[in-house]
Amino acid sequence: MNTVNVKINNREYAVPANSTVLEAARYAGIDIPTLCYLKDINEIGACRLCLVEVKGARGLVTACVYPVNEGMEIFTNTPKIRNARKMNLELVLSAHKKKCLTCIRSTTCELQSLCNEYGVDEDFFKGRTNHYDLDTSTPYIVRDNEKCILCRRCVAACKNMQGIGVIGANDRGFDTHIASAFEKSLDETSCIGCGQCIVACPVGALYEKDDTAKVLEALADPTKHVVICTAPSVRATIGECFDYAPGTDVEGKMVSAIKALGFEGVYDMNLTADLTIMEEATEFLERMKEGKNLPLITSCSPGWIKYCEHYFPEFTDNLSTCKSPQQMFGAMFKTYYAEKMGIDPKDIFFVSAIPCTAKKFEVTRDHQSAAGVPDVDVAITTRELARMIKQAGIEFRTLEDGKFDNPFDIGSGAGAIFGATGGVMEAALRTAAEVIEGKKLEKLDFDDVRGTQGIKRATYKLGGKEIRVAVASGTANAKRLLESVKNGEKVDFIEIMACPGGCVNGGGQPTQPAVVRNNVNLRELRAKVLYTADKNMDVRKSHENSAVKKIYDEYFGHPGSHKAHEVLHTSYVKRGL
Repeated sequence: MNTVNVKINNREYAVPANSTVLEAARYAGIDIPTLCYLKDINEIGACRLCLVEVKGARGLVTACVYPVNEGMEIFTNTPKIRNARKMNLELVLSAHKKKCLTCIRSTTCELQSLCNEYGVDEDFFKGRTNHYDLDTSTPYIVRDNEKCILCRRCVAACKNMQGIGVIGANDRGFDTHIASAFEKSLDETSCIGCGQCIVACPVGALYEKDDTAKVLEALADPTKHVVICTAPSVRATIGECFDYAPGTDVEGKMVSAIKALGFEGVYDMNLTADLTIMEEATEFLERMKEGKNLPLITSCSPGWIKYCEHYFPEFTDNLSTCKSPQQMFGAMFKTYYAEKMGIDPKDIFFVSAIPCTAKKFEVTRDHQSAAGVPDVDVAITTRELARMIKQAGIEFRTLEDGKFDNPFDIGSGAGAIFGATGGVMEAALRTAAEVIEGKKLEKLDFDDVRGTQGIKRATYKLGGKEIRVAVASGTANAKRLLESVKNGEKVDFIEIMACPGGCVNGGGQPTQPAVVRNNVNLRELRAKVLYTADKNMDVRKSHENSAVKKIYDEYFGHPGSHKAHEVLHTSYVKRGL
C-alpha cells in the first residue's frame, strides 16, 4: 500500500495515498462528523459538518472531498472548527421542523446527536420556513420535506446505488427541496419501494408507513385469530434496535418478545422459504426441459419485481411465477391450515415481520388472495416490530429464549440463507442438483454465489449438463446483468434482490448512523448470522423439511401441482415507465 506522511492534530501518521482528509483521519482513529457523506454513494461536501483546517489552505475545507498529500498538516478540533460546525448545525435547524419528541427517529437521528454534541441553540436563527404536505401516496413510504436537511443521501441512494433516480432536488436557493419530477407524488413515479432512501436518511424526513396500529387493533379483537411469521433476516438484525452489536442472532428473544405481544401463533418464514424452493426448483427443471422462458429469474424480492415490471417489462415472462415466502405463508395458512383447523379465513389476521418496505406494496398486489381474502393482512418492518416491543414495555434483553410454534416451526438451513444475496440461488441449487443427479450432494455449500459482491456468476455441471447461474443485488447491478443478457450473455438461472446485499440490508432494517455504515460491513455481519444458522442445522435442504413434505402429502400433492399453482403462484404486470 502506497502511503503519504501527514500530521493530524500535531501527530504524525502514514496514511494511504489518494485518501481524502476524512478517510485519513479515520485511518488514524479520529472521527470527523458528517451528515451528507455516505461512502461510495454520496461524497459531495454539502452539509459542511466535516470542516477542518489544513495548513496553507484558504479557510476551512471539507474533509470528505479534500485529498491528502505528502507533508500535509491537518487540524480537526480547533475552536474555529467547532464554532463553524455549531453555526452550520444552527443554520440547518433554522429550516427544520423541530418536532423531536414525536419524531420517529428521535434518539436515532444523526442531526439530533450532533446538535447535542455541539450544544447548539435550536432557535439561534429564526425566519421564514417552507411548508410541504406529507407525501403518503404509497403503501410503504412517508416523505416529510419539512424535516429534510437537503443532505441528498436519499437522492444518491436512489440514483447512484439503485440506478433509479425518481427523486432529486427541485427549485433553487431557499426553495430547494427533494421531490420527484414535476412535483409528482411517489405513487405516480416508477419508485420500487425498496426503502434504501429511508435507511440512508439521517433524520426523520423519510420513514415507512406505520401499520402497527392495525396489528394492535387485531390483537385486541377477540374474533380474530392473529398470527405472525418472521423473515429469516429479522432475527439477524432486530437486536440492533435493542443495543446488540450488528451480527448478533437474537432469534430466541425475538420469538419470546412477539409471544409476549399476544399473537396466537409465532411462526418461522424459513418454512415457506423451503416451500418456495420446492416450487421454484421444480419450475426451473421444467423450463430447462422445455427450453422455454429462460433464464428463470427468482421472484422473492417485491422491490425487484416492481423494478422489472417498470424497467425491464420484456423479462416479466422470465420471472418465476412463485409467490414470495411471505405471501406463500399467508396463502398456505388461510387455505391448508384454515381447512385443517376449521377456521374461516376471514377470521384470520395474518402478519409478517419483514426486512423490506416493498413487502407493504406486495400485500396489495392482485392475485395475492388464494382464499378469497388477502394472503397477508399486514407486513411490518423490523423497525416497526421493535417499536411494538418497546411500546409494550417488554424488556427484550432480559427475555428467555423462546421457540417458534408448531406446526410451522421447522425450517431448513436452505430457508435460513434466503436473507442473504445468493441464498435463494444456493437453496434452489441444493434441491435441483439432487433431483438432477439422483443422489445426495457431497458438498452443500455453493461458495461461488456467496458474498456481498454486486454481481456473481458461476457454472455448475449437473446431470452432464452445464447450468449457468448469476446473482445480482441492488437494482443498479440488476440493470447491468440484464443488459448483458439482452446483449447475448447465456444464463439459465438468475437470482436478483432489490437491496444491495439482499434482505439483510433491506429498507425496513434498523437504521444505523453514517459512521457505522461507512466503517462497518453490515451486510457481511448480518449475513454471517444466517450462514452460521444454516451450518448448525440438522436439515439443510428444502426437500428434506418434514413439515414441507407433510403439507404436500396432505394438501398440494406434489410441487408444481394444479392446486399448488392456484395457491402458491401469481402473475405480473408489464408497467413500463
